[in-house]
Amino acid sequence: MPAIPFPLHASDDRLWTIGADDVTVTAAPHSDLFADPSGGGQTAAESQMNAATLLGEPPAGDFTFSARVRVGFASTFDAGVLLVWIDEHYWAKLCFELSPDREPMVVSVVTRGVSDDANAFVVTGEDVHLRVSRIGRVFAFHASSGDGRWVFVRAFSLPGAESARVGFEAQSPMGDGCEVAFSDVDFSQRTLGNLRDGS
Repeated sequence: MPAIPFPLHASDDRLWTIGADDVTVTAAPHSDLFADPSGGGQTAAESQMNAATLLGEPPAGDFTFSARVRVGFASTFDAGVLLVWIDEHYWAKLCFELSPDREPMVVSVVTRGVSDDANAFVVTGEDVHLRVSRIGRVFAFHASSGDGRWVFVRAFSLPGAESARVGFEAQSPMGDGCEVAFSDVDFSQRTLGNLRDGS
């Protein structure tokens, strides 16, 4: 993918279509990445790790990675996701997701053994821009309506941040699948200066 200067590897090649600066995917039925904090994620019912992913290891150092995300929402928690992946115990995702109230939302999940799930804000349009940044050993999540201003969602750290893989994910935990399109994909080796000034 020319927009991303490192190889990407799919969990299932049959689900993904890759263009020059866009990606489409069909989320599998009843697929997700989530480790239920109420149960410790020790059983299949408490932990789902079967979502479609497309990941690669970026160059060393700071970066920003962004995409415009559009989802054919059908069922609760259908989502298109930018994913940070260390291993099955440490990962994080920034989602454009359908809430139980049938509202498209920006949602973030940070997993350190179990998942810490947080809603950010409702999205009024049909798509949203999502961005993942690495600054040293810290990751930052931002979202934008496309007006050029990035809204801060959260900052966090994960063990092994310097060797994290990043990329895309699609999920449909409660449904029979959904179509997700990632466009305007951009990867830049730069350091994000201020996490909260909209830049």
